[in-house]
Amino acid sequence: MTHSQETTRELVILSLYPRDMNIYGDRGNVLALSRRARAQGFTPVVVDLNPGDALPEHIDIVIGGGGQDSGQARVAADLAGRREQFHQLAEAGAPMLLVCGLYQLFGHRFITSTDETLEGIGVLDVETRGGSERMIGNIVLESADFGEVIGYENHSGNTTLGEGSTPFGRVLQGAGNNPTSGAEGARSHNVIGTYLHGSLLPKNPAVSDFLIAQAAKARYGSFEPVAGIDETTERARASAKRRPR
Repeated sequence: MTHSQETTRELVILSLYPRDMNIYGDRGNVLALSRRARAQGFTPVVVDLNPGDALPEHIDIVIGGGGQDSGQARVAADLAGRREQFHQLAEAGAPMLLVCGLYQLFGHRFITSTDETLEGIGVLDVETRGGSERMIGNIVLESADFGEVIGYENHSGNTTLGEGSTPFGRVLQGAGNNPTSGAEGARSHNVIGTYLHGSLLPKNPAVSDFLIAQAAKARYGSFEPVAGIDETTERARASAKRRPR
């Protein structure tokens, strides 16, 4: 297969609820993933899904961010009707990245600080309760699969993991899922949930490559990376790591 033929290979990226779940620049993850997919030889096709929209016929990668509590309520109601579809995608190995609010709603439930319960769809075995302490600042994780993961957290949700999920990473600097666990995020199948906001994928191409690789193997049978990590990304990672919380 020639390089020109390879670049016509599409990957459909489903962007979840960009109208309601795009706080702190989470849309930047979609842009970064699209750019990385193109660098790895694929043609990204981004499909936005807002409440009431039909799912596309084919989905390779699912990605979504966080939002205000009012937006999360609208999204929770819409997600409830799609529960089986997202469970089937996850169990089939579809890669997903869910940040903050959607991390919480892909768990079992989110109980807000005012005791309102937003039911999740349970793709991830986690539960979140709103707290009084806001966890803000640069965060560094150690991950067996992704190495050192660098990002920024801003949340008051305290998330606990059940036996069906494993952490995204071990916290080296920052808070993570809650102030005492020492863990951040959750994984199940090829689904990643995390509190690391919009700067996650631009600073961590290894995570983008994981999502792209799983999607490419499922759709085309293989993945051979052709793009490395550039110097600009390395400098951004080093700068973020040096900044205080």
